[in-house]
Order: sequence, then C-alpha cells, then structure tokens
Amino acid sequence: MRPSKRALDQMRAVSLERNVARFAEGSCLVKFGETHVLCAASLEDKPPPWLRGQGRGWVTAEYSMLPRATQTRTRREVTSGKPSGRTQEIQRLIGRSLRAVVDLQALGERQIVIDCDVLQADGGTRTAAITGAWVALHDCLKWMHGRSMIRDMPLRDHVAAVSCGVYQGLSVLDLDYIEDSGAHTDGNFVMTGGGALVEVQATAEGATFTEAQLGELMALAKKGIGELVALQKQTVG
Repeated sequence: MRPSKRALDQMRAVSLERNVARFAEGSCLVKFGETHVLCAASLEDKPPPWLRGQGRGWVTAEYSMLPRATQTRTRREVTSGKPSGRTQEIQRLIGRSLRAVVDLQALGERQIVIDCDVLQADGGTRTAAITGAWVALHDCLKWMHGRSMIRDMPLRDHVAAVSCGVYQGLSVLDLDYIEDSGAHTDGNFVMTGGGALVEVQATAEGATFTEAQLGELMALAKKGIGELVALQKQTVG
C-alpha cells in the first residue's frame, strides 16, 4: 500500500487554474496534490542577443522555490548570487520541453519567458512546472494571436510531464515526497500529446533497476501524461 493509499497507477489530484497572475500574458496555477507551482508567461518583443537577426524566436524558463515551500526554510538563491545546479538543471528541462512543441520560426524575433515559482513542494515540482507552463505558454500565444502579433498559433502539440519510480519494489506513478525520498529508482518523463518522448530521466537511487522495470515506468508515465494532456485540453477549451 502506498503511503497516500493511491493505486499504483493513480495520479494525485491535479488541477490547472488559468489567469491567476494579473499582469502576465499567460499564467497558470498548477497543483499536483500538495505540490503547487505558479507559472507565468512574459512576452519580450526581442529575442536573446545571440539569436537576433535570424528571424526566429525563443522560449525559455526560470524556476525557483519559495523559502517556505518546504518544511524548513530554504535560503533564497539570490542571496548566494547564482542559482544552484539543481535549479539550473530544472529550468533548462522546462525550456527544452516547451521548445519541443513550439514552431520558433512562427514566433518571430520574440522571446517568451516562463517563470515557474514553487509555492509549496511535496515532490514532482519539475513535472508540475512543465505541465502548468504549457498552459501559461498557450495563453500567452493566444494573447499574441488575438492582437495579430502572430499569424498562426505556433504550438504544434501539448507537452506534459510526470514522475514515476520504484517504491518498496513496486513501480508507481506520480511520486509524492515520502515516496520520492524513499524510492529505489526515481524517474521523470516528459512526453507530447502525440505520445512522443521529449526527455527521460531515470536514476537508481538505492538499487539498480531492470529493463522490465523501466518498461513498467514508461507505461505508467504514458498513462499519467495522457490524463494530464486531457486536462490541459479541457482547461484551455
């Protein structure tokens, strides 16, 4: 039995709430159980300096965790002068995941930055951030389209992410903190709405895992991401 009493292939309660940041061109408050992440999309009417003059745009992300998102206060990274290695890894993952489903040429010479701020953490913050960031990005692009800034919607597909792992010898979907901290294998899976893989991160934490177990985790991830994409579609109408 999982600590949360969920079935092995059962997600936590997931919700996506749009238009939660008044001034952002697109925003979404995503909740995976007790993990809550605020995603806000900001349009910048110029690309990064290294991309100027190439006729295409860019989508990137920044990620941070509020000091009391966890049980004990975490020091703000700004006080140390630079983001931690973990933060850099996560924000690059979010950016890669979103760019995988965006036609950057159709975006024009503009940049969209998605800020993903963890308000409360209970495992799976990066997967929740990716799932909510897609909604914020969608609404930003819709805002642009409604003002004739772009001719067509540059989004080619949905993208969402979920964690899976081996906990007490069993493959389980959508790990919360208790399971994540005790899992022998921990994985994060990013997939498009069409079922294509964007990224797979799987690590043996306490014991190695087999090819068969990896297959089980993949099957769980596909099921979970299918549910998340269905919720994205319902949310954006």
